[in-house]
Amino acid sequence: MTVRLPYEYLKEIYEHIQDGIIVMKANREIIMMNPAAAKLTGWAIGDSVPYCTYCMTREKKEGEPTCYLIANREVPSFLSQMPTYHGQKIDVEMSTAAIYANADTGESEYLLVLRDQELIKKAQQAENTKKMIRALIEAKESEHKRLAQELHDGIGQSLFTVSVALQAVESFVKENPKLSLYIHEVQAELQRAMDDINAYSHQLRPHSLDQLGLVPTIQMMIDTTMKNTPALTIDLLTEGVDRCDPVVEINLYRVIQEALHNVVKYANASHVQIDIIKDSRQIEMKICDNGIGFNREKIKSPGLGLKHMEERIDLLNGQFEIESNIGEGTTIDIVVPRWRPQDD
Repeated sequence: MTVRLPYEYLKEIYEHIQDGIIVMKANREIIMMNPAAAKLTGWAIGDSVPYCTYCMTREKKEGEPTCYLIANREVPSFLSQMPTYHGQKIDVEMSTAAIYANADTGESEYLLVLRDQELIKKAQQAENTKKMIRALIEAKESEHKRLAQELHDGIGQSLFTVSVALQAVESFVKENPKLSLYIHEVQAELQRAMDDINAYSHQLRPHSLDQLGLVPTIQMMIDTTMKNTPALTIDLLTEGVDRCDPVVEINLYRVIQEALHNVVKYANASHVQIDIIKDSRQIEMKICDNGIGFNREKIKSPGLGLKHMEERIDLLNGQFEIESNIGEGTTIDIVVPRWRPQDD
């Protein structure tokens, strides 16, 4: 085993760190810089570091250097705009320190560190977008829950009351065959409407998810799917799956719902295996089918279904991977934290 010396590690850090590192003289001549600094600014060794926007406009004491960083010898951090080689200005966080002083000449060398604020802004924008998507999905699920409850407890119960009333009326008109037949037909149509409302309510938000939990609700979905698709067999394996965060439950349910929809509509599969394993740290879920598969890279316009599945897992700070090859089926691997982040 080769033992690496400390300076070798330092060299690799210097070469690969994303912050720009520059060593300059007091006259601002660059005598050393790492690749990140060159990429960020376009400067080269021998160039002079230009003054930032703040230094060019700030009020200075008589005899004070123009550069705020050099005037203060050492500054932990400082935000400003720095001109680059092509004339544009970039937002950077800067820090500096005098690192070497020549005893004979008295000339100092300064370490200047530049951190691109655009990268930080993009990371913040991505995080804000993620939070917005999370809020939208949770708001939609909340509205689905409200509508499902309204359909079930409101309209559904009203129709049931009408059905009971029709039964009472029917007992008084048995001697009139035509009227009795008409009432029977109305009852049949009313039952179809009640069945539709129950189905719509379940699609919006299955009541069993809140009452019984994830596994029984998934099993009911599997039973319904196999009933409607007799050629398809679906097996469910679970381990350690009890109740967890409602947002985790509804999003895992929606992912399986979308996956089974895709299997039925596109995969031409005869078997699907769903595994859900939960421990103290995370939930692992795998959905595997033996269908025709697909090449995701060759799909010109990926369906919204896959995108929505990825978004749902991403909002849980989880990992979503899909692997599929023509003729070899499709496997979806998902890992999500057991609980959502504290700041949610």
